[in-house]
Amino acid sequence: MVEEDILSTAERILTYGPICDNCLGRQFAKLSGGLTNRERGHAIRTVLRMIHDDRTQPPQGCWVCLGLFEDSELSRWADMIEEALRGVECRTFLIGTRMSGLLAENEETLWGKSGARHAEPLKSELNREVGKIVSERMGLEVEFKHPDVLLILDLPRNKVDLRINPVFVFGRYLKLVRGIPQTRWPCRRCHGKGCERCNFTGKLYKESVEELIGEVAVRLFDGEGYTFHGAGREDIDARMLGSGRPFILEIKSPKVRRIDLKMLEEGVDREKVQLLDLRYIDGSKVEVIKSASPWKRYRVRVRLGSSDKKRLETALKEISGRVIEQRTPTRVLHRRADIVRRRRVIDARLIRVEDGSAIIEILSDSGLYVKELISGDDGRTMPNLSMIMGEDLAVEELDVIEVGKIKGVEIQE
Repeated sequence: MVEEDILSTAERILTYGPICDNCLGRQFAKLSGGLTNRERGHAIRTVLRMIHDDRTQPPQGCWVCLGLFEDSELSRWADMIEEALRGVECRTFLIGTRMSGLLAENEETLWGKSGARHAEPLKSELNREVGKIVSERMGLEVEFKHPDVLLILDLPRNKVDLRINPVFVFGRYLKLVRGIPQTRWPCRRCHGKGCERCNFTGKLYKESVEELIGEVAVRLFDGEGYTFHGAGREDIDARMLGSGRPFILEIKSPKVRRIDLKMLEEGVDREKVQLLDLRYIDGSKVEVIKSASPWKRYRVRVRLGSSDKKRLETALKEISGRVIEQRTPTRVLHRRADIVRRRRVIDARLIRVEDGSAIIEILSDSGLYVKELISGDDGRTMPNLSMIMGEDLAVEELDVIEVGKIKGVEIQE
């Protein structure tokens, strides 16, 4: 019977040395709910004392947890957590425990000797009991999947390690000037350490979209750093206009978790970058946005040679709807694998002709190299507009004017 098994196991445990009610009750934690381990252990001890007519007081101390579950000790760990969270904004938390070798050995010894089959690990109970105190004192909620903060009770070092989980902000950005990369480019010579070539900045370009947004966000959220996750990227000499490009900004270890995102929108250099549709988002969406392949619409200024408007319109119709085979462009071979990509030109049309140049719009699959679609890149892109027109064409300016919405982030799947 279960009752006999509980009592006989408990009697064996009590012969090994002084044990507290928490550690006694924890060996039977999986048999019933509605009780704390301390209540469960006290009840079992009381029944055994009644059976054996034992009127002595329970022994002091515990050889298993070494007093870890005494009220004063639980309160001390809760005090340390409160101190660790001073100045940190959070609503949810989770506690973990890093066991000492001695406590782990004591627990394994007890399980081995007693044969207890319904025990709960010591650290699970410690996490829960300290968590109850913290929740009651600070008004915080336990969250197992995505807590704002993770607090590790480091028993060997007698300290609390605080890990503040990132905040993620989704939005779209406009890049209004040319000559700025999307992300920070480390200097190729010194690899970011700083040298004469990069004027000891460690980077090839003075600023980037990533830095213009991220450095403002770090100040506002009082974070320790950031990571920029963009849905693709535009060339350094291209602008990003229209509806903007989707991105997620990950702010690391933020002491402030919620701000009015208008502050971020208004805090960036709006002559260079503007932000649209900012909102908080779940960190799981980072992989969605990085793997997304939304269509793109480009506006291109092309220098015309001897071609007339009608001939160009005919060529654009011919390339519309075509699947383009592009071998990695010469200009990016130093950082991209030399492979052949197949991308579709959904539509290509002439907007106007002015000052010897044509303004055209191209709607395409994600990943099409538009400059090479125009120039041909010495035959690495086929078909191409230069080949169809029978003359060398060159891109004077290129802008991205629209990026499709992303399923799972902006469009419900």
